[in-house]
Amino acid sequence: QRRGAISYDSSDQTALYIRMLGDVRVRSRAGFETERRGSHPYIDFRIFHSNSEIEVSVSARNVRRLLSFQRYLRSSRFFRGITVPNSSNILDDDYNGQAKCMLEKVGNWNFDIFLFDRLTNGNSLVSLTFHLFNLHGLIEHFQLDTMKLRRFLVMVQEDYHSQNPYHNAVHAADVTQAMHCYLKEPKLSKSLTPWDVLLSLIAAATHDLDHPGVNQPFLIKTNHYLATLYKNTSVLENHHWRSAVGLLRESGLFAHMSLENRQLMESQIGDLILATDISQQNEYLSMFRSHLDRGDLCLENANHRHFILQMALKCADICNPCRTWELSKQWSEKVTEEFFHQGKPVGDIEKKYHLGVSPLCDRQTETIANIQIGFMTYLVEPLFGEWARFSNTRLSQTMLGHLGLNKASWKGVQREQSGSGDDVDPTFEEMDSDILPQEPRLS
Repeated sequence: QRRGAISYDSSDQTALYIRMLGDVRVRSRAGFETERRGSHPYIDFRIFHSNSEIEVSVSARNVRRLLSFQRYLRSSRFFRGITVPNSSNILDDDYNGQAKCMLEKVGNWNFDIFLFDRLTNGNSLVSLTFHLFNLHGLIEHFQLDTMKLRRFLVMVQEDYHSQNPYHNAVHAADVTQAMHCYLKEPKLSKSLTPWDVLLSLIAAATHDLDHPGVNQPFLIKTNHYLATLYKNTSVLENHHWRSAVGLLRESGLFAHMSLENRQLMESQIGDLILATDISQQNEYLSMFRSHLDRGDLCLENANHRHFILQMALKCADICNPCRTWELSKQWSEKVTEEFFHQGKPVGDIEKKYHLGVSPLCDRQTETIANIQIGFMTYLVEPLFGEWARFSNTRLSQTMLGHLGLNKASWKGVQREQSGSGDDVDPTFEEMDSDILPQEPRLS
């Protein structure tokens, strides 16, 4: 196992942390009893899924790794100047050709990430992010080794849990594509430095890295060791950030940079990822609104640019209700499925640990329509309303237009289900920020 081989000393806390997680994974996958840290158990989240699902996911993962290795070899020969013979797999080449055509329109808001993932055989995050690094000139500007970059992106993609209906590599690719669209906005494109763009794309690609498919309140209630490690504060976001730092160091992608720059990069990527904590939504939104009211945002100021990038990543993370209905509906179904996995009534993990079912996770009392309408009303609309004040462009108006249409569509579904059009799920309104599911990223 990759992390099990990392060398470290007691002064390198991040390497120690990654090594610790690697040891747990090795023991779990090898069939040993999972390691315990004091009274805080490591929960094997695979119990959410049936044995058949696990077998299918493992088999699919092995196929993807094989394909990734084959593509690595082909890319390696290409970059060494060795002629690569034409593939005899015509269908594969045809699909790759269609994926390349899609990448020509990667800046379009109606980009279909689900189709792109199928065309890349489940490698949407690697293909899209590598393309964006090249498109923004980051490979040349930062003198990146393309093999190290591809290796880093493959590791990132593999560390997302494919069995998660929502928090998986496709969601990360979708957020990265949305972030690219925001980086192209006039106010940002003329002000951002290559460093800003680099941080934004890495943070977007890794913002949910190694997500277990459950929310922060669940980790806290089960005394999970991650909740203890981060003192019940931004537990998942801290874990995503530290996992990303571990892969950056392991890949050696920026080993040619000075230690000072590498540490600054790790810290600023952390600031971006931590901003996606939905329980901190009101604080960030209040700061954003205050800046806009005063009109004092100056994008020549590095701190102000960094704050805008935090807000951009927050928008990208929950932008699904602002996509077309065809895409938004798929995301809504996937995130609700993940919620219901956590609180499913038969053999569910919350009952196993004698816990009450978390808000939004009870399929007996919740519906997709109710959840989505509440989510749009109390989280998405306020955020994107302020973003449109900051960047009043065609894209912003398009997103608000889709948001309004999608909300009306879910209200129509709600009326059909309940016979009344006045019901809005009060869950979002009544819950305080500590109870809200961590990073619902729904829609």
